[in-house]
Amino acid sequence: MNLYAFAKPFLFQLDAENAHDMTLKSLKLAEKSGLLALLPKPAQCQTKEVMGLKFPSPVGLAAGLDKNGAVIDGMAALGFGFLEIGTTTPRGQPGNSKPRMFRVNEAEGIINRFGFNNLGVDNLIQNVQAAKYHGILGINIGKNFDTPNERAVEDYLICMRKVYGHASYITVNISSPNTKNLRQLQEKDALDALLAILKAEQRVLADKHGKYVPIALKIAPDLDETQIIEIADLLKVHQFDGVIATNTTLARDMVLGLPNASETGGLSGAPVREKSTLVISQLSKQLAGELPIIGVGGILSGADATEKISAGASLVQIYSGLIYRGPSLVRDICKTLA
Repeated sequence: MNLYAFAKPFLFQLDAENAHDMTLKSLKLAEKSGLLALLPKPAQCQTKEVMGLKFPSPVGLAAGLDKNGAVIDGMAALGFGFLEIGTTTPRGQPGNSKPRMFRVNEAEGIINRFGFNNLGVDNLIQNVQAAKYHGILGINIGKNFDTPNERAVEDYLICMRKVYGHASYITVNISSPNTKNLRQLQEKDALDALLAILKAEQRVLADKHGKYVPIALKIAPDLDETQIIEIADLLKVHQFDGVIATNTTLARDMVLGLPNASETGGLSGAPVREKSTLVISQLSKQLAGELPIIGVGGILSGADATEKISAGASLVQIYSGLIYRGPSLVRDICKTLA
């Protein structure tokens, strides 16, 4: 029995967010005590070049698990080929009131309504600077909850300017369902304006820092085909570097009647797998290889990851799968993809 299989029954007796916090604290303790060295060596995985970056493995950590970049070295020791931290905002904010994270155990799903709870971008940068990790690090940026949409670009620019020198790539999160009206930024006119400004700023920052840091857009699974086509076309027009599909879903048809299924928030884990894969497939068709897709949503096995790659993703990320299957999932996916 691996260590996580032993710990999981205890963790699942706790409130979901308390279990999440305890896991991060345990990883932090393992960092400080040197216990990370005892973990199995990462599985051999195929390297991939995506967005101009050489990924040692196509299996990454999705944003949301380590919002503040507090356990970068601990996460790296689990064998990921790349890490994405955040979502971070210009100012720290507490997020929505608790309880705000719920397991839908029968469906291997999780519902959260965190609301970008984080300590702010300056704290995240301090943590990045303190980490020993030198692998590929994505930093996911968002807007503060009290910043109106018409001024959202200001928040993204603040974060982008601050993280640019510390990130391997930057993800622009406009798809969390837990910040009021945020998903309206996915609408055609709003997105067109946002992408244009961010792309222009990328050129300025590339000159200033003497390096080009790719930008990806993270989108929702709750888009119809017309919206997906519009987003894909705008990504091509503005020469964005990548797209991450998808965030959590507001749909509940796949978990109707199950305990906690009626809680508000974004649903992740196994129930979102098919919706996420469908978005990837539709995106891939419209993008026609002009920019890469990072697939995330409902990956709980090597077969699930293969499905995302077959649909058109170049890389995959996991979050909820870690909670239900443990760190061995990273190795399992690597073995399957290899």
